[in-house]
Amino acid sequence: MQPLSNTKITLTGDLGSGKSAVSRILCERTGYEYVSTGRIQRQLAQEMGIDTLEMNRRADTDPSIDQRIDGIFIDLGKDPRGYVIDSRMAWFFLPDSFKVYLQADVHIAAARILSDPTRNSEQYASLDEAVAKITARKQSENARFLKKYGADSTNLSNFDLVVDTTKYSVEKVAELILGAL
Repeated sequence: MQPLSNTKITLTGDLGSGKSAVSRILCERTGYEYVSTGRIQRQLAQEMGIDTLEMNRRADTDPSIDQRIDGIFIDLGKDPRGYVIDSRMAWFFLPDSFKVYLQADVHIAAARILSDPTRNSEQYASLDEAVAKITARKQSENARFLKKYGADSTNLSNFDLVVDTTKYSVEKVAELILGAL
């Protein structure tokens, strides 16, 4: 069954849980447009000459960083087209979306990030460093979003579907999402 043309599917979750890869498959199967906060954040961090963890730290005191990113989602809510949105906060800004949370074991997630050649702003010397930094980034983002918006992305009842991607292929995860939708 093809989802409605104006459906918004928001994918939130752990760093390295497969949000981007699953999003691409969902877009192929639905014809929806893809929007990635991670891509936007990495580009912004690169423009600023810092890594994404440092950008998140700066966002704690510089509201313009979040405002720049958040405005994108507010605008998407007004757009009648269907979208697959890979973002940690889109579920909050698009409450009528189909909200999906993807989980992954932190060591598997770190290995995925280390093997992803497109993550130029996320360079780690080792698996241990990657685990430590993605854990710190997740904590920083969660604390900031809870303080700024009262949005608790660790409360999984905020989502329509929760999938642990540790042992599933991206194709299987996409299948599960479309089946639930």
